[in-house]
This record gives sequence, structure tokens and C-alpha cells, in this order.
Amino acid sequence: MSEIYDFPFRKVVAVSASDAPTPGGGSVSALVGTLGVAMTAMVGNLTVGKPKFKDVEPEVKEITGAAYFIINKLEKLVAADIAAFGKFMDVFRLPKNTDEEKAKREEMMQKALKTATDTPMEIARTLLEALEITDRLAKIGNKMAISDAGVAAYVCEAALNAVLLSADINIPMVKDEEYVKNILAEKEQLVSKAAELKEKAVAVVRERMK
Repeated sequence: MSEIYDFPFRKVVAVSASDAPTPGGGSVSALVGTLGVAMTAMVGNLTVGKPKFKDVEPEVKEITGAAYFIINKLEKLVAADIAAFGKFMDVFRLPKNTDEEKAKREEMMQKALKTATDTPMEIARTLLEALEITDRLAKIGNKMAISDAGVAAYVCEAALNAVLLSADINIPMVKDEEYVKNILAEKEQLVSKAAELKEKAVAVVRERMK
């Protein structure tokens, strides 16, 4: 399923709606976030080369380049999320007939749970980066396309909050209390900062659309 980016969009929708276990919520959230940051790139591309925005062109080029970097990173993270779920299911199917098998399975399960948590957390961090550059672009991007910066902000924040549910479902099963404590603290920071950046970007967009 790592080849999902090569699928026609109709097939992406079909396989997401099917009874196949992947792509699941984490991967779909990343795919949605990719569309969000694509809007950031689009606003950048519609700004670069326009004489009216010559003074801000260097910064807009930097932001646009960062948007493409994030798009590529999210593609890799979709593949990582699908792979993490596959490993989790492999561990889930391990035998547990003897005490030794149970101990080995539990050890591997804890590793798999952390991997399955770390990947959506990295997707969320990446989407926060998308919100940061979108907030910057909202202030200086081409006014004729600035509503799409607002779309990017709304979509990226929604995708960030959505992907964290893929971490939430694993956390109760993780026995490493320090790890859980750190993940929960970071989750709270990600959600708070994302909401702040989205509100700032949308407020600027609405003001510039007047």
C-alpha cells in the first residue's frame, strides 16, 4: 500500500472506504494534510514572479520550497504509517501459548505500539510546520489567492488533530509511563500551537479579503 500516491484519486477513495486495514486514519489524515499544504504551495506559486510582490519574493520562494519539502515528507510518512500498522498486526498474530512466547510477544508489542504512536506524532509535527509557513504566507501572499491560505490553515489544523487520534488509540496500551507522559505533554502543545496558528492565519486572510 506504500504505492498509494501512484493511485488514481478515485482508487484512493475506494481503498480508503473498503474493509482493507490500510490506509487507516493516520494515513488518511496525512493525505488530507498534504492537500492542505498544497494550497500553501499554490498561493506561493501565484505570488512569485508578480511585480507587485517583488519585495517579498525571496521569502515567498523560501515558504513555497518549504511547502514542497513538507509535501514530500508527508508522502514518506504515509508509507511509514502503513508499514507501522503492518508490523503491529504481525506482532498481534504471534503465538502466545507458552510463558516464553507471551513474554516475547509482549516485548515486541510494546515496541510496535511505540512505533505506531511515533509515526502519527511525526505527522502532527510536520503539519505544525505546514501551519507555521502558512501563517507567514497569509501576511504576504497574493491577495487574489489568499483565501486558499485560509483553506490550508483550516485543513492542516484539522489533519493534525485527526492524526493524533491514531496516537491516542495506542497510548493506553503502552506500559512505559515516562514515554506516555512525554507524548501526552507534546500532544497538548501541538494542539494548542496548531489552533493558535490557524486562528492567526485565518484572521489575516479574512482581513486581507476585505
